[in-house]
Amino acid sequence: MKRRRNILKAAKGYRFARSKKKKSALDALKHAGKYAFRDRRAKKRSMRGLHIVRINAALRANGFKNYSTFIGALKKAKIELDRKVLSEIAEKHPAAFERLLKKVA
Repeated sequence: MKRRRNILKAAKGYRFARSKKKKSALDALKHAGKYAFRDRRAKKRSMRGLHIVRINAALRANGFKNYSTFIGALKKAKIELDRKVLSEIAEKHPAAFERLLKKVA
């Protein structure tokens, strides 16, 4: 009974039999776990894409050609900032981003 109760407690809020029947609830929990695992990784991919779009928008607003040439120039200048940090600088501190562009170009 304890296992059944724990399964149903974890499936609380699910619709129809998924919150009332042990077998359906267990199946729903397994699927939910699988989707959660998959989407934790997918979120990292989509955030990387978002950072790239933000950086590219800031680059074009400042007259830089495109994202890939900027990343190449950063690597030549041996500036090791990741995309997340670059995106944040571009969005919240445009003056600092412009100084970075002058240093790279």
